[in-house]
Amino acid sequence: MTSPPFAAAHPPGSGVNADAVYRKVGWRLIPLLFLCYIVAYLDRVNVGFAKLQMQEALNFSEAVYGLGAGIFFIGYFLFEVPSNVILHKVGARRWIARIMISWGLLSAATMFVGSAWSFYVIRFLLGAAEAGFFPGIILYLTYWYPAARRGRATSLFLAAIPFAGILGGPFSGWILQEMAGVHGWQGWQWLFLLQGLPTAALGLVVWRYLDDRVRDARWLSAAERDLIEREVGAEAVDKAPISVWQVMAHPRVWLLALVYFTLTAGLYGISFWLPSLIKAAGVKGALDIGLVSAIPWSFGVVAMFLAARSADRRLEHRWHCAAAAVVGAVGLVFSVAMHGHVAWSMAGLTLATMGIMATLPVFWGLPTGFLGGAAAAAGIAFINSIGNLSGFAAPYAIGLIKDATRSTDAGLHALAALLVLGAVLLVLLRPGRATRR
Repeated sequence: MTSPPFAAAHPPGSGVNADAVYRKVGWRLIPLLFLCYIVAYLDRVNVGFAKLQMQEALNFSEAVYGLGAGIFFIGYFLFEVPSNVILHKVGARRWIARIMISWGLLSAATMFVGSAWSFYVIRFLLGAAEAGFFPGIILYLTYWYPAARRGRATSLFLAAIPFAGILGGPFSGWILQEMAGVHGWQGWQWLFLLQGLPTAALGLVVWRYLDDRVRDARWLSAAERDLIEREVGAEAVDKAPISVWQVMAHPRVWLLALVYFTLTAGLYGISFWLPSLIKAAGVKGALDIGLVSAIPWSFGVVAMFLAARSADRRLEHRWHCAAAAVVGAVGLVFSVAMHGHVAWSMAGLTLATMGIMATLPVFWGLPTGFLGGAAAAAGIAFINSIGNLSGFAAPYAIGLIKDATRSTDAGLHALAALLVLGAVLLVLLRPGRATRR
């Protein structure tokens, strides 16, 4: 995080160096948002590690696990757009703090699940509580960064996803292995408790630390605030005024939502099933599985940042995103072909993770390039909510396929096909006023 997000010319005679201003903004905002998304993503997908123990302990079938893992996204879908519109009205500080405190407590409460129905209910409520966090941050970054700088700023925030895998995998494996039996609780119960409560605590930090808007940032000088507002405001001229309801009916928004569905299907397929896939490849022991799972995510961090930097420099996002999606599909297919060979199967999963992660920051340059204000709040949330329905569909479908075939191979092939479909749709998304990028 040493390089500023991101170089752009500053007006002559302004007396303010734009690179220095955005460097200051980056160091103030990105570390906190990055940490918030690490704990958010851990709370969302730690059920993948908990599965290694809780499935047997609670006698869950693969389909029950897949439905429980995925039903999170039904609650997420239903409350996503209202949550983001509220954030735009009341401010990021209050609303993101509320989101984090409520979902942290609910995540910790997952330790008390004792049946399939209680599993479904707590996962649904967890999705409803977290709804609005991710699109809220994407919207929040549009307040602080113009387009030429936003891609790499977004990639630094989204790097929390692979970092959650890098740090969370070994940590989750250690909890499952070392905390089992402590005070009479099983390892999977400790997992939810120890990863849920810090999220609620971090919500209190957000309440005290985050600024709602540029004009509220007392840590910036008046000239620095003016520069940011001038550069961000200049882009609003090119964004056609669209009401919230027009956004919901906009064909380009629907197409982007469908594209995002295909991309997140690959992401959640990897996130929820990676521990099980590594175990099936021949790695034994919860801690070893956690350590090995850090490998694909480590390479994903690098791929994400390089793709975002290239897209920002060229002000081109469609082809970058489409190419990355194809790379992800190739990696999934290769991992299936190498089934039974641990090293080669891991190489395929690593390539898949790199491709999938590289799509994310590049993709978000498309909707934020033509939506602003309340329209951006609704549009980003709508795209994210529709796209994240794949978080329900993908784990559940893979679970059903595994129950039926005793293998995840067909499920991974289906995810690869969706990624290719997303790439094709991106190519068909013709650039125009609404998607100059």
